[in-house]
Amino acid sequence: MTVFSEWLRERSEPDWTAVVTHPFAAAITRGEADMRRYLVQDFQFVDAFTALLGAAVACADGFEARVPFGRFLGQIATDEERGYFHRALAALGEDPAAAPPLEPVTRDFRALMDEARTSQEYPSILAVLCVAEWSYLGWAERAPAPLPESPLHREWIELHEGPEFRAWVGFLRGELDRLGPALSEEERRRVLDLFQRATKLERLFFDMAS
Repeated sequence: MTVFSEWLRERSEPDWTAVVTHPFAAAITRGEADMRRYLVQDFQFVDAFTALLGAAVACADGFEARVPFGRFLGQIATDEERGYFHRALAALGEDPAAAPPLEPVTRDFRALMDEARTSQEYPSILAVLCVAEWSYLGWAERAPAPLPESPLHREWIELHEGPEFRAWVGFLRGELDRLGPALSEEERRRVLDLFQRATKLERLFFDMAS
């Protein structure tokens, strides 16, 4: 029997494959992508994503599940990913404190994160988090060696690949796989809807950046 996370991914085709094989993602792995528009817009997710992680801490069904969310929340809030954005945007001549106009896909993706957060439903929160992280692992692990010399591209790949990030994605998938069998049909449809919408938005976000 297919595990729940794989069942969700299979039913999110062809968007899933379009994300992990997207020409813009491939250009990042070669160090050729123009990162300005992409990173300016991606940085606008940080607050909503942080809030979604906080909701996961609050809504998880036990202490052992809460710990990885709290740990990853600390990484986002301190210097790992936040620091990358500040360095990268400064290198591109952009002010991280600025509030640029949001692209339609950026608004839609933030709204989806807020929808999952305010649902206060742990499986729904997991669905959106899992797409955001698993799909990025999907394209980043395709990066050929050696990684690009450009820190702008290399560090972004490294943030979304490697043992720690793989373990994080494995945890998110494992939580969905653990909870999936006990969900009602209505709950499964709700989780699938969020998973599919998030996957489509990931594809549209790469389209926007191209």
